[in-house]
Amino acid sequence: QVQLVESGGGLVQPGGSLRLSCAASGFTLDYYAIGWFRQAPGKEREGVSCISSSDSSTYYADSVKGRFTVSRDKAKNTVYLQMNSLKPEDTAVYYCATDPEGLCTGYGPDVRDYHTWGQGTQVTVSS
Repeated sequence: QVQLVESGGGLVQPGGSLRLSCAASGFTLDYYAIGWFRQAPGKEREGVSCISSSDSSTYYADSVKGRFTVSRDKAKNTVYLQMNSLKPEDTAVYYCATDPEGLCTGYGPDVRDYHTWGQGTQVTVSS
């Protein structure tokens, strides 16, 4: 069964850190660009970060640049999103997804290009 599973979310105080994981089963992530998206209540899903299939290109939305880092561990078939200096406005459900084109451009991840999605993991930043 082909699926993505996100984990690592939780409740953290402002200024804290979390590392989200996106693990694949039933297929290898090596040939896909991986996008990280988030959706807050009442808001549209937005692209936060992506990494190309070759790992040569990454993208970060302005709102997270300098605080979030995306990386890939091919041996574990997992992509990570390290989130530091978290802010209350980072509160959302975070999703990872795959883009078979393998591209991560400066325009950021577009939900229309991503096909396989995980179930999401809740991140809550609050004191």
